[in-house]
Amino acid sequence: MDGHSSEDSKQSTADMTVFVQSLLQQMQSRFQTMSGSIITKIDEMGNRVNELEQSINDLKAEMGVEGSPSPLAPSNQKSDEAKQEEGSA
Repeated sequence: MDGHSSEDSKQSTADMTVFVQSLLQQMQSRFQTMSGSIITKIDEMGNRVNELEQSINDLKAEMGVEGSPSPLAPSNQKSDEAKQEEGSA
């Protein structure tokens, strides 16, 4: 009987190994699919941001304010002024 239960144990272990390998392959496939989908969405978002930026630049050109500073410029000027005040103090 011990020989028979040993064979059952080996078969059970083999079945479990096959099951786990199959499960891991399914998970890997799903992660690859999700990864591809996420990368595609990020690329699409990047393209939309580029289109939006181009539209903003086109509107600025139509309004004739092409040379105006970006919205970030005032905050940079404030930090430069703060640095100058620190240096003179």
